[in-house]
Amino acid sequence: MVTTLDLRAQDGSSAGTVTLDDAIFGIEPNMAVLHQVVNAQLAARRSGSANTKTRAEVQGGGAKPYRQKGTGRARQGSIRAPQFTGGGIVHGPKPRSYRQKVNKKMTRLALRSALSDRAQSERVVVVDAWRFDSPRTKDAISALQSLGLGGKVMMVIAENDDTAARSFRNLPSVHLVKAHELNAYDVLCSDWLVFTSETLPGADS
Repeated sequence: MVTTLDLRAQDGSSAGTVTLDDAIFGIEPNMAVLHQVVNAQLAARRSGSANTKTRAEVQGGGAKPYRQKGTGRARQGSIRAPQFTGGGIVHGPKPRSYRQKVNKKMTRLALRSALSDRAQSERVVVVDAWRFDSPRTKDAISALQSLGLGGKVMMVIAENDDTAARSFRNLPSVHLVKAHELNAYDVLCSDWLVFTSETLPGADS
């Protein structure tokens, strides 16, 4: 199945047509792989910095609190034992990595599945190029309105397109990425995907 889209100008008018690569935008989304890769992405974002101190790490408690026998109380060796207030924590969390191993083939398949899902939902827009005279947020808002884009918009911009980046970056509903930063999670979180002719993924991407 060949998917052809209208190539749009910045003002919303038609600038021709563009054909989406079926190997990227035309596959059947693999939901199992998408789920695994997105879970791995979210797990990798966790800082894993939760930390508690054991009885060996809590300050104090070096001396035996009272003699072994003759007090009528249970014998104790340290006031930093876990049963005491202010004592060490038993089996508490320690700094760790939550990263999950995902191979490159799965990561690429998940991205292609996410892009295909957006293409099948007709949520992909291709603009010939951004033509801002200077960085202006007002012009960026006008461009989005002309293209009929609302909700969360993921904008894939060229590496050297600094004017477009500075025009869109202050809009809270727009998420700017470079082509090499595309990932399944961000694609799924967006209502619209906007590419330029330069950043549209091809068969060699």
